[in-house]
Amino acid sequence: MAHTPYGYRIENGIAVIDEEKAEKVRNLYKGYLSGLSLSVAAKSAGIDAYHGTAGRMLRNERYLGDDYYPAIIDKETYERAETERVKRAKKLGRIFEPKTEDKPTIYKKFSIGQIIQKYTNPFTQAEYVYSLIESEVQQDGS
Repeated sequence: MAHTPYGYRIENGIAVIDEEKAEKVRNLYKGYLSGLSLSVAAKSAGIDAYHGTAGRMLRNERYLGDDYYPAIIDKETYERAETERVKRAKKLGRIFEPKTEDKPTIYKKFSIGQIIQKYTNPFTQAEYVYSLIESEVQQDGS
């Protein structure tokens, strides 16, 4: 059996609202929407939770109600809290959006000029030969 979310209890196999804890959940949303941090909002609501736990509680869609759990909060409150959470996360730089990178052009056709000079030092000879390599020209002429 899965964990029963805070604010509910199971009676005879049915989830019912624990009004005392449900009021704390509502107060968590109110406190967060009034500008408190997650942990301070949880503490002022009477919930002993760190900011991560309080954040997961704010994102728990079961509080909206479903086939098994009755609703503790309304959809508008949930959406306002989620909008506020995303706004704060962006402001703090905690939302990481992947950056699109341009793929480099890989040249596969090369030509080499005629090797005229011969050096006794193999490194100097290699430098000379590599300097004669020319890569293909792109379609745009660059």
